Amino acid sequence: MPPTDVEVRNARPRDKIYRLTDGSGMYLEVSQAGGKYWRLKYRFAGKEKRLALGVYPEVSAKEARTRRDEARKLLANGIDPGIERKVQRAATVERAANSFEAVAREWFARHAPGWVKTHADKIIARLEKDTFPWLGGRAIAEIKAPEVLAVPRRVEGRGALDTAHRR
Repeated sequence: MPPTDVEVRNARPRDKIYRLTDGSGMYLEVSQAGGKYWRLKYRFAGKEKRLALGVYPEVSAKEARTRRDEARKLLANGIDPGIERKVQRAATVERAANSFEAVAREWFARHAPGWVKTHADKIIARLEKDTFPWLGGRAIAEIKAPEVLAVPRRVEGRGALDTAHRR
């Protein structure tokens, strides 16, 4: 029978790491230091593997069970949930590396040495003030034309027409 929220909350550290089983391969691992970790034990391609589902109390029992069910659906479709998680993380890192801000800063670093210092300072200041707050964290591939047009419109809205013209 799965542990109740009260049982999970009251689980205390012991001399050794111990587990409270929840079902379908999921369990709560209680460390000697008192940390409580949701884990999923599963088999893929004949090998036993484990997947971290989160840390209690940030991840509740209900949320951990939802994550377990999602992982089991992946397994049912022949996909290793551990590898799928690694792929998702790599994609997130890739999107961050190709964010508008990262690409704009790379462009700036390449061209700034040929500019007068005051001009370079103005360019980076305009980017940081007017563009990065709205487009900086977005992946280049996800940005659409109307979003780009919205940037100088915001600058116009605050009355900086010359700066908007330069955008």
